[in-house]
Amino acid sequence: MNVSLTPELEQWVQDKVKSGKYSSSSEVVREGLRLLDERDRLISARLAELKAKIRVGIEELDRGEGIDGEEVFAELEEDIQRIEAEMAQQEVAK
Repeated sequence: MNVSLTPELEQWVQDKVKSGKYSSSSEVVREGLRLLDERDRLISARLAELKAKIRVGIEELDRGEGIDGEEVFAELEEDIQRIEAEMAQQEVAK
């Protein structure tokens, strides 16, 4: 198999070989492909996990176990205001 690389990528591969970490350009490319495969597997696993969490959330909502969105945002706003007040008090105490 022949692969065409941009001059920048070709230089990068040559630099990796010159560094002594890899014995050949083929070894650099194999390592890159191995890492790409590893990344793809990780992304697939994370996506499956996210889909499972979404499915659980939907099931909880279907059972009436959800929290009203406006209530959540109101609680978050209260938390933000409390934290900002605490930070202001710390600044005054300095």
